[in-house]
Amino acid sequence: MVHDIGRREFLVGTGTAGTLGLAGCIGGGGNGGDGGGPEMLVVIGYPESGIQLFRDYYSMASGDHDILVPDGLRDGTMPGQVGNDMENVIGTAPAAGGPNQEAFNSLFQEQYGESPGVFTSQSYDSVAIQILANAAAGENDGTAVRDQMRRIANPGGDEYGPQNFLDAVEAAANGDDINYQGASSATNFDEAGDPASAAYSIWEFEGADTEGTSRIEVQNFEGENPEGGGPSADSGPGGMGRTIDVGILLPETGDLASVGGPMIQAAQLPARQVNDSDLDLEVNAQVEDTQTSPSSGVTAAESLVNAGMPSVCGSASSGVNVPVSQEVFIPNQIVGCSPSSTALSVTNLEDDDYIFRTAPSDQLQGRVMAQVASERLGNSTAATLYVNNDYGQQLSERFTGVFEDTFGGTVTDQVAFNIGESSYSSVIETALSS
Repeated sequence: MVHDIGRREFLVGTGTAGTLGLAGCIGGGGNGGDGGGPEMLVVIGYPESGIQLFRDYYSMASGDHDILVPDGLRDGTMPGQVGNDMENVIGTAPAAGGPNQEAFNSLFQEQYGESPGVFTSQSYDSVAIQILANAAAGENDGTAVRDQMRRIANPGGDEYGPQNFLDAVEAAANGDDINYQGASSATNFDEAGDPASAAYSIWEFEGADTEGTSRIEVQNFEGENPEGGGPSADSGPGGMGRTIDVGILLPETGDLASVGGPMIQAAQLPARQVNDSDLDLEVNAQVEDTQTSPSSGVTAAESLVNAGMPSVCGSASSGVNVPVSQEVFIPNQIVGCSPSSTALSVTNLEDDDYIFRTAPSDQLQGRVMAQVASERLGNSTAATLYVNNDYGQQLSERFTGVFEDTFGGTVTDQVAFNIGESSYSSVIETALSS
């Protein structure tokens, strides 16, 4: 459950190199807990391991540090499981800031009877775009779908969103030019297949007695070319009277199970909209569980390929998405469009343009976190604790680079930890005493 407290919008014309304009102050610089070590901790990981890590932290430290976390740890049930209100924790996360966010919220609420969670809007947009690209392509072929992705997502053409998604599918199948405007963003893809604009929320936990997080504010950011760019088909053959295949590769179990469930629900919504309509089209949406594991994710992705899926919504974590993309999607010419994999390495994949995502790169989130640490929290020293995979390491390095080079801070240590350990006391002690 996420509540809006306030909202400001800032447009940054120069992308990640611009100033974010974060104002105000929540709390203040930490005192290093026992008077030594860094003023704040930046913790990058996932909920299941995060629960044990924070239990160990609060048993070892006085809780006076400012702690900054990204989207991977945004689980409102954590304080209750940790046994602490976690009042010294503040977070950042890609937000639902698209032009049709409210339309998606209403659809999700009507279908499931609850508010959408983190990365649900990105999950809906990922599948919606793939269905539209497939409808325009007129065949279940990965290359044909790839060539239509920007044509139906980027300007121009008539604008559609979740509220009139069925009209968009019909128009795409009729060969019309359309411009899908999403819930998570305008969903314009840049040359790398990343969103050309994005929104970020700054949030906090609501306490151990609740199961929610609260948004402090949401800010929108535009890159250098907010209308996107890259290769695109000039037209689409379309066609009715057929079945559109799309895969959903997200975590039902494992470290990201708590956020994976609502993401899967959101990803299934566009298919349900089509299948419950009178359109002469059907959507076959096959779900596979990554188990938040690279090896299990690869196996699940291979199942989708063997089932003939030309495109896939997924995977979720970058530690799974990178090997799945390299070992399965790219060699088999399958489109992958992740709703939550944010590592910088995804942008740099040699993917022949088959890999997209509706979640923004950590190139931006690392800068947002650094500015929150410096200007909002007023800290000049920090240590990072990061999960030992692409997502954790690259976001730690990006935060460190911006915090030191742009804001004049000092990162005393970057400490890796592994998923599933029974205790994190040693890595916490290393970070606090660095």
